[in-house]
Amino acid sequence: MTIKRTEPATNADERSMLEGFLDHHRQTLEMKCAGLDDAQLRTASVPPSVLSLMGLVRHMADVERSWFRRVLADEDAAPLHYSDEDRDGEFHLTDADTWEDAYATWQAEIAAARSNSARFALDDVTKGRSRFTEEPITLRWIYTHMIEEYTRHNGHADLLRERLDGATGE
Repeated sequence: MTIKRTEPATNADERSMLEGFLDHHRQTLEMKCAGLDDAQLRTASVPPSVLSLMGLVRHMADVERSWFRRVLADEDAAPLHYSDEDRDGEFHLTDADTWEDAYATWQAEIAAARSNSARFALDDVTKGRSRFTEEPITLRWIYTHMIEEYTRHNGHADLLRERLDGATGE
């Protein structure tokens, strides 16, 4: 399965550029997972680490949900995979967890993020608050943070993918 990434525009307005870079990095993570089977996607990087590609996708579903539902739109959106008892629950996979479910959940959270974001201007202040600060946050900040979040984890995904089948690049 080949995933085509959309290159961000080089001469767009600020919002289009931020959304373009965010989508580009979402697609990059999808590319890193493409063509692997369920067992490969759940393979941990280097024991004792439990970091896996499926875990990264589950993590990003929770990150999308937290920033775009809970913080931006002030929705009552509980975490999907982690809890106070298990702060890294998205990486603790069980036999019941599948790539199909992880991917579908991630894509649903991306769709909700796009829908919620469309209702706000870049300078609009969030309705909800981050668990890290009580300060108001703008949509611009959320976009910038999400780009940072994806780029960091795409670096992890590069290493995971190379370890699994030698694929590198992009």
